[in-house]
Amino acid sequence: MRLLIAALLVPCALATLVGVVVLWPAGGPPSTARPLVQEPVRAEVTATRATDCSPGSGDGGCVAVVVHMADGPLPGRDLVQVVPVEPGTPAFAVGDRVVLSWSGADPNDPGSYQIVDFQRDTPLLWLAVLFAGAVLLLGRWRGLAALAALGLSFAVLLLFVLPAILAGRDPLAVAIVGSCLIMFAVLYLTHGPSARTSTAVLGTLLSLALIGALGAAFSAAARLTGLDEQSKNLIATLGTGVDARGLLLAGVVIGALGVLDDVTVTQTSAVWELRRANPELGARALFGAAMRIGRDHVSSAVNTLVLAYAGAALPLLLLFTLSGRGLGEVVTTQDVATEVVRTLVGSIGLIASVPITTALAALVASREPTPSAGGR
Repeated sequence: MRLLIAALLVPCALATLVGVVVLWPAGGPPSTARPLVQEPVRAEVTATRATDCSPGSGDGGCVAVVVHMADGPLPGRDLVQVVPVEPGTPAFAVGDRVVLSWSGADPNDPGSYQIVDFQRDTPLLWLAVLFAGAVLLLGRWRGLAALAALGLSFAVLLLFVLPAILAGRDPLAVAIVGSCLIMFAVLYLTHGPSARTSTAVLGTLLSLALIGALGAAFSAAARLTGLDEQSKNLIATLGTGVDARGLLLAGVVIGALGVLDDVTVTQTSAVWELRRANPELGARALFGAAMRIGRDHVSSAVNTLVLAYAGAALPLLLLFTLSGRGLGEVVTTQDVATEVVRTLVGSIGLIASVPITTALAALVASREPTPSAGGR
Protein backbone atom coordinates (compact mmCIF):
# COMPACT_ATOMS: atom_id res chain seq x y z
CA MET A 1 0.00 0.00 0.00
CA ARG A 2 2.87 2.37 0.77
CA LEU A 3 4.42 1.55 -2.59
CA LEU A 4 1.09 2.23 -4.30
CA ILE A 5 0.82 5.65 -2.63
CA ALA A 6 4.40 6.45 -3.62
CA ALA A 7 3.70 5.34 -7.20
CA LEU A 8 0.79 7.82 -7.31
CA LEU A 9 2.40 10.76 -5.53
CA VAL A 10 5.98 10.71 -6.83
CA PRO A 11 4.95 11.40 -10.47
CA CYS A 12 2.69 14.22 -9.26
CA ALA A 13 5.53 15.73 -7.24
CA LEU A 14 7.89 15.48 -10.21
CA ALA A 15 5.27 17.02 -12.51
CA THR A 16 4.89 19.88 -10.03
CA LEU A 17 8.64 20.55 -10.05
CA VAL A 18 8.70 20.42 -13.87
CA GLY A 19 5.75 22.82 -13.94
CA VAL A 20 7.59 25.26 -11.66
CA VAL A 21 10.63 25.18 -13.98
CA VAL A 22 8.55 25.62 -17.14
CA LEU A 23 6.32 28.38 -15.74
CA TRP A 24 9.01 30.20 -13.75
CA PRO A 25 8.69 33.96 -14.45
CA ALA A 26 12.18 34.55 -15.79
CA GLY A 27 11.18 37.39 -18.12
CA GLY A 28 9.28 39.56 -15.63
CA PRO A 29 6.23 41.65 -16.54
CA PRO A 30 5.65 42.41 -20.25
CA SER A 31 7.45 45.40 -21.76
CA THR A 32 4.07 47.00 -22.48
CA ALA A 33 3.31 47.27 -18.76
CA ARG A 34 2.58 50.83 -17.71
CA PRO A 35 4.86 51.85 -14.84
CA LEU A 36 3.16 52.91 -11.62
CA VAL A 37 4.72 56.32 -11.09
CA GLN A 38 2.80 57.13 -7.91
CA GLU A 39 5.22 57.17 -4.98
CA PRO A 40 3.87 56.60 -1.45
CA VAL A 41 4.78 59.18 1.17
CA ARG A 42 4.27 58.57 4.89
CA ALA A 43 2.90 61.50 6.89
CA GLU A 44 1.05 62.43 10.08
CA VAL A 45 -1.96 64.71 10.46
CA THR A 46 -1.06 67.71 12.63
CA ALA A 47 -4.19 69.88 12.24
CA THR A 48 -7.62 69.96 10.59
CA ARG A 49 -10.03 72.84 9.99
CA ALA A 50 -13.20 73.47 7.98
CA THR A 51 -12.62 75.32 4.71
CA ASP A 52 -14.25 76.12 1.37
CA CYS A 53 -13.83 73.64 -1.47
CA SER A 54 -13.25 76.59 -3.82
CA PRO A 55 -11.58 79.76 -2.47
CA GLY A 56 -14.19 82.37 -1.63
CA SER A 57 -17.19 80.14 -2.34
CA GLY A 58 -18.35 80.18 1.28
CA ASP A 59 -19.70 76.64 1.08
CA GLY A 60 -17.49 75.26 3.87
CA GLY A 61 -17.91 71.79 2.42
CA CYS A 62 -14.30 70.68 2.72
CA VAL A 63 -11.68 70.06 5.39
CA ALA A 64 -8.12 71.39 5.22
CA VAL A 65 -5.86 68.62 6.52
CA VAL A 66 -2.35 69.66 7.52
CA VAL A 67 0.11 66.77 7.30
CA HIS A 68 3.77 66.52 8.29
CA MET A 69 5.69 64.38 5.78
CA ALA A 70 8.08 61.80 7.22
CA ASP A 71 9.67 60.81 3.91
CA GLY A 72 9.24 61.39 0.19
CA PRO A 73 10.81 64.26 -1.78
CA LEU A 74 10.49 66.80 1.07
CA PRO A 75 10.73 65.02 4.43
CA GLY A 76 10.03 67.19 7.43
CA ARG A 77 7.83 69.64 5.50
CA ASP A 78 4.17 70.44 6.21
CA LEU A 79 1.56 70.17 3.49
CA VAL A 80 -2.11 71.18 3.31
CA GLN A 81 -4.58 68.86 1.60
CA VAL A 82 -8.18 69.95 0.95
CA VAL A 83 -10.52 66.97 1.35
CA PRO A 84 -14.28 67.15 0.53
CA VAL A 85 -16.71 66.19 3.29
CA GLU A 86 -18.74 63.38 1.71
CA PRO A 87 -20.27 60.11 2.97
CA GLY A 88 -17.59 58.13 1.13
CA THR A 89 -14.68 60.17 2.48
CA PRO A 90 -12.93 59.04 5.70
CA ALA A 91 -12.69 61.45 8.63
CA PHE A 92 -9.20 62.62 9.60
CA ALA A 93 -8.10 63.60 13.11
CA VAL A 94 -4.93 65.02 14.60
CA GLY A 95 -2.39 62.24 15.13
CA ASP A 96 -3.63 60.03 12.29
CA ARG A 97 -0.77 58.42 10.38
CA VAL A 98 -1.64 58.59 6.69
CA VAL A 99 -0.16 57.70 3.31
CA LEU A 100 0.09 60.30 0.54
CA SER A 101 0.47 59.52 -3.13
CA TRP A 102 3.03 61.74 -4.91
CA SER A 103 2.63 61.92 -8.69
CA GLY A 104 6.29 62.77 -9.29
CA ALA A 105 5.52 66.36 -10.33
CA ASP A 106 6.68 69.53 -8.54
CA PRO A 107 7.24 68.43 -4.89
CA ASN A 108 6.42 71.96 -3.67
CA ASP A 109 2.97 71.88 -5.31
CA PRO A 110 0.28 70.52 -2.94
CA GLY A 111 -1.63 69.38 -6.02
CA SER A 112 1.09 66.79 -6.67
CA TYR A 113 0.01 64.91 -3.54
CA GLN A 114 -3.18 63.14 -2.50
CA ILE A 115 -4.16 61.40 0.73
CA VAL A 116 -4.90 57.82 -0.29
CA ASP A 117 -4.85 55.68 2.86
CA PHE A 118 -3.96 55.25 6.52
CA GLN A 119 -0.79 53.63 7.84
CA ARG A 120 -1.68 50.25 9.35
CA ASP A 121 1.69 48.56 9.83
CA THR A 122 1.78 48.74 13.64
CA PRO A 123 -1.67 47.24 14.43
CA LEU A 124 -1.21 44.59 11.76
CA LEU A 125 2.18 43.66 13.21
CA TRP A 126 0.71 43.30 16.70
CA LEU A 127 -2.15 41.21 15.31
CA ALA A 128 0.36 38.93 13.56
CA VAL A 129 2.33 38.56 16.82
CA LEU A 130 -0.89 37.71 18.69
CA PHE A 131 -1.81 35.15 16.05
CA ALA A 132 1.64 33.53 16.13
CA GLY A 133 1.55 33.43 19.93
CA ALA A 134 -1.85 31.71 19.94
CA VAL A 135 -0.66 29.12 17.41
CA LEU A 136 2.52 28.40 19.39
CA LEU A 137 0.68 28.26 22.72
CA LEU A 138 -1.74 25.62 21.50
CA GLY A 139 0.34 23.78 18.89
CA ARG A 140 3.84 24.07 20.43
CA TRP A 141 6.32 22.45 18.04
CA ARG A 142 3.53 21.48 15.66
CA GLY A 143 2.37 25.10 15.78
CA LEU A 144 5.88 26.26 14.91
CA ALA A 145 5.84 23.94 11.90
CA ALA A 146 2.44 25.35 10.91
CA LEU A 147 3.80 28.91 11.03
CA ALA A 148 6.76 27.87 8.90
CA ALA A 149 4.35 26.28 6.44
CA LEU A 150 2.30 29.48 6.36
CA GLY A 151 5.42 31.47 5.55
CA LEU A 152 6.25 28.97 2.81
CA SER A 153 2.77 29.39 1.31
CA PHE A 154 3.24 33.16 1.14
CA ALA A 155 6.68 32.65 -0.41
CA VAL A 156 5.21 30.47 -3.19
CA LEU A 157 2.48 33.02 -3.87
CA LEU A 158 4.80 36.05 -3.85
CA LEU A 159 7.81 34.52 -5.60
CA PHE A 160 6.13 32.22 -8.11
CA VAL A 161 2.37 32.53 -8.57
CA LEU A 162 1.98 36.30 -8.80
CA PRO A 163 5.15 36.99 -10.87
CA ALA A 164 4.34 34.11 -13.25
CA ILE A 165 0.84 35.45 -13.95
CA LEU A 166 2.22 38.98 -14.45
CA ALA A 167 4.82 37.54 -16.83
CA GLY A 168 2.04 36.24 -19.07
CA ARG A 169 1.93 32.58 -18.05
CA ASP A 170 -1.46 30.81 -18.11
CA PRO A 171 -3.12 31.73 -14.78
CA LEU A 172 -4.88 28.38 -14.32
CA ALA A 173 -1.72 26.37 -14.99
CA VAL A 174 0.24 28.59 -12.60
CA ALA A 175 -2.44 28.21 -9.92
CA ILE A 176 -2.51 24.41 -10.25
CA VAL A 177 1.27 24.09 -10.08
CA GLY A 178 1.52 26.61 -7.23
CA SER A 179 -1.27 24.90 -5.28
CA CYS A 180 0.37 21.50 -5.68
CA LEU A 181 3.70 22.94 -4.55
CA ILE A 182 2.06 24.49 -1.48
CA MET A 183 0.15 21.29 -0.78
CA PHE A 184 3.21 19.02 -0.87
CA ALA A 185 5.42 21.38 1.12
CA VAL A 186 2.89 22.49 3.71
CA LEU A 187 1.30 19.14 4.53
CA TYR A 188 4.59 17.26 4.85
CA LEU A 189 6.23 20.10 6.78
CA THR A 190 3.31 20.46 9.18
CA HIS A 191 2.36 16.82 9.72
CA GLY A 192 5.57 15.00 8.87
CA PRO A 193 6.23 12.27 6.29
CA SER A 194 3.93 9.32 6.97
CA ALA A 195 1.29 7.18 5.31
CA ARG A 196 -1.35 9.34 7.00
CA THR A 197 0.03 12.57 5.50
CA SER A 198 0.48 10.97 2.08
CA THR A 199 -3.15 9.88 2.12
CA ALA A 200 -4.25 13.44 2.91
CA VAL A 201 -2.05 14.76 0.09
CA LEU A 202 -3.55 12.29 -2.38
CA GLY A 203 -7.11 13.14 -1.32
CA THR A 204 -6.37 16.87 -1.63
CA LEU A 205 -4.83 16.38 -5.05
CA LEU A 206 -7.83 14.47 -6.41
CA SER A 207 -10.26 17.03 -4.97
CA LEU A 208 -8.30 19.92 -6.48
CA ALA A 209 -8.42 18.23 -9.87
CA LEU A 210 -12.21 17.91 -9.54
CA ILE A 211 -12.55 21.59 -8.57
CA GLY A 212 -10.42 22.69 -11.53
CA ALA A 213 -12.45 20.60 -13.97
CA LEU A 214 -15.82 21.76 -12.61
CA GLY A 215 -14.68 25.38 -12.48
CA ALA A 216 -13.53 25.31 -16.11
CA ALA A 217 -16.72 23.61 -17.28
CA PHE A 218 -19.23 25.83 -15.48
CA SER A 219 -17.40 29.13 -16.01
CA ALA A 220 -17.50 28.37 -19.74
CA ALA A 221 -21.12 27.22 -19.63
CA ALA A 222 -22.18 30.34 -17.69
CA ARG A 223 -20.16 32.56 -20.04
CA LEU A 224 -18.21 34.10 -17.16
CA THR A 225 -15.59 36.47 -18.53
CA GLY A 226 -13.77 37.23 -15.28
CA LEU A 227 -13.62 40.89 -16.33
CA ASP A 228 -14.43 42.55 -13.03
CA GLU A 229 -13.11 45.96 -12.02
CA GLN A 230 -9.82 44.60 -10.65
CA SER A 231 -9.14 42.51 -13.77
CA LYS A 232 -9.83 45.51 -16.03
CA ASN A 233 -7.41 47.64 -14.00
CA LEU A 234 -4.78 44.89 -14.25
CA ILE A 235 -5.18 44.67 -18.04
CA ALA A 236 -4.95 48.46 -18.34
CA THR A 237 -1.79 48.49 -16.23
CA LEU A 238 -0.10 45.62 -18.08
CA GLY A 239 -1.05 47.03 -21.47
CA THR A 240 -1.58 43.51 -22.84
CA GLY A 241 -4.24 40.85 -22.85
CA VAL A 242 -4.77 38.69 -19.77
CA ASP A 243 -6.78 35.47 -19.61
CA ALA A 244 -9.39 36.91 -17.26
CA ARG A 245 -11.36 33.65 -17.07
CA GLY A 246 -8.15 31.78 -16.28
CA LEU A 247 -7.49 34.33 -13.56
CA LEU A 248 -10.94 33.61 -12.15
CA LEU A 249 -10.31 29.86 -12.17
CA ALA A 250 -6.90 30.38 -10.56
CA GLY A 251 -8.62 32.16 -7.69
CA VAL A 252 -11.08 29.30 -7.32
CA VAL A 253 -8.31 26.68 -7.11
CA ILE A 254 -6.12 28.62 -4.68
CA GLY A 255 -9.09 29.64 -2.52
CA ALA A 256 -10.33 26.05 -2.26
CA LEU A 257 -6.93 24.66 -1.24
CA GLY A 258 -7.04 26.20 2.22
CA VAL A 259 -10.35 24.54 3.08
CA LEU A 260 -9.50 21.27 1.38
CA ASP A 261 -6.37 20.51 3.37
CA ASP A 262 -8.33 21.11 6.58
CA VAL A 263 -10.96 18.55 5.59
CA THR A 264 -8.56 15.94 4.20
CA VAL A 265 -6.19 16.09 7.17
CA THR A 266 -9.11 15.87 9.59
CA GLN A 267 -10.55 12.84 7.83
CA THR A 268 -7.27 10.95 7.69
CA SER A 269 -6.66 11.74 11.37
CA ALA A 270 -10.14 10.48 12.24
CA VAL A 271 -9.52 7.19 10.41
CA TRP A 272 -6.15 6.62 12.09
CA GLU A 273 -7.54 7.44 15.54
CA LEU A 274 -10.46 5.05 15.01
CA ARG A 275 -7.99 2.39 13.95
CA ARG A 276 -5.90 3.05 17.07
CA ALA A 277 -8.98 2.86 19.32
CA ASN A 278 -10.14 -0.42 17.75
CA PRO A 279 -7.45 -2.27 15.77
CA GLU A 280 -10.03 -4.90 14.77
CA LEU A 281 -11.88 -2.49 12.47
CA GLY A 282 -11.54 -3.31 8.78
CA ALA A 283 -11.58 -0.93 5.85
CA ARG A 284 -15.39 -0.96 5.50
CA ALA A 285 -16.00 -0.33 9.21
CA LEU A 286 -13.38 2.42 9.30
CA PHE A 287 -14.94 4.10 6.28
CA GLY A 288 -18.43 4.02 7.79
CA ALA A 289 -17.33 5.39 11.16
CA ALA A 290 -15.16 8.14 9.66
CA MET A 291 -17.89 9.16 7.21
CA ARG A 292 -20.19 9.90 10.14
CA ILE A 293 -17.55 12.33 11.38
CA GLY A 294 -17.02 13.67 7.87
CA ARG A 295 -20.71 14.46 7.32
CA ASP A 296 -20.73 16.71 10.38
CA HIS A 297 -17.48 18.32 9.35
CA VAL A 298 -18.42 18.97 5.74
CA SER A 299 -21.81 20.47 6.63
CA SER A 300 -20.15 23.11 8.80
CA ALA A 301 -17.27 23.62 6.35
CA VAL A 302 -19.61 24.25 3.41
CA ASN A 303 -21.53 26.79 5.48
CA THR A 304 -18.23 28.44 6.38
CA LEU A 305 -17.23 28.62 2.72
CA VAL A 306 -20.55 30.17 1.66
CA LEU A 307 -20.51 32.72 4.47
CA ALA A 308 -16.88 33.63 3.72
CA TYR A 309 -17.74 34.46 0.10
CA ALA A 310 -20.92 36.26 1.16
CA GLY A 311 -18.96 38.36 3.64
CA ALA A 312 -16.38 39.28 1.01
CA ALA A 313 -19.13 40.29 -1.45
CA LEU A 314 -21.35 42.03 1.13
CA PRO A 315 -21.10 45.56 -0.34
CA LEU A 316 -21.95 44.14 -3.77
CA LEU A 317 -24.97 42.29 -2.36
CA LEU A 318 -26.16 45.47 -0.63
CA LEU A 319 -25.94 47.41 -3.89
CA PHE A 320 -28.02 44.82 -5.71
CA THR A 321 -30.55 44.83 -2.85
CA LEU A 322 -31.03 48.57 -3.36
CA SER A 323 -31.38 48.18 -7.12
CA GLY A 324 -34.90 46.78 -6.83
CA ARG A 325 -34.14 43.96 -9.28
CA GLY A 326 -35.52 40.45 -8.83
CA LEU A 327 -33.48 37.68 -7.19
CA GLY A 328 -33.19 35.66 -10.40
CA GLU A 329 -31.96 38.67 -12.33
CA VAL A 330 -29.44 39.59 -9.64
CA VAL A 331 -28.01 36.07 -9.32
CA THR A 332 -27.36 35.81 -13.06
CA THR A 333 -25.39 39.06 -13.31
CA GLN A 334 -21.68 38.74 -14.01
CA ASP A 335 -20.41 39.71 -10.56
CA VAL A 336 -22.87 37.64 -8.53
CA ALA A 337 -22.78 34.63 -10.89
CA THR A 338 -18.99 34.60 -10.52
CA GLU A 339 -19.30 34.28 -6.75
CA VAL A 340 -22.04 31.65 -7.12
CA VAL A 341 -19.86 29.49 -9.38
CA ARG A 342 -16.85 30.03 -7.13
CA THR A 343 -18.80 29.04 -4.02
CA LEU A 344 -20.66 26.06 -5.42
CA VAL A 345 -17.68 24.58 -7.28
CA GLY A 346 -15.55 24.88 -4.14
CA SER A 347 -18.33 23.34 -2.05
CA ILE A 348 -18.75 20.39 -4.43
CA GLY A 349 -15.01 19.74 -4.31
CA LEU A 350 -15.14 20.01 -0.53
CA ILE A 351 -18.01 17.52 -0.31
CA ALA A 352 -16.28 15.11 -2.69
CA SER A 353 -13.04 15.29 -0.70
CA VAL A 354 -14.69 13.60 2.31
CA PRO A 355 -15.57 10.22 0.74
CA ILE A 356 -12.47 10.28 -1.48
CA THR A 357 -10.04 10.89 1.38
CA THR A 358 -11.92 8.68 3.83
CA ALA A 359 -11.92 5.75 1.40
CA LEU A 360 -8.20 6.12 0.73
CA ALA A 361 -7.43 6.47 4.43
CA ALA A 362 -9.54 3.43 5.35
CA LEU A 363 -7.76 1.29 2.77
CA VAL A 364 -4.31 2.40 3.91
CA ALA A 365 -4.97 2.39 7.68
CA SER A 366 -6.56 -1.05 7.64
CA ARG A 367 -3.35 -2.47 6.14
CA GLU A 368 -1.04 -0.63 8.52
CA PRO A 369 0.49 -2.51 11.47
CA THR A 370 -1.57 -2.15 14.64
CA PRO A 371 -0.44 1.19 16.18
CA SER A 372 0.74 1.40 19.74
CA ALA A 373 -1.01 3.64 22.24
CA GLY A 374 1.59 6.39 21.95
CA GLY A 375 2.56 5.97 18.31
CA ARG A 376 1.55 7.99 15.26
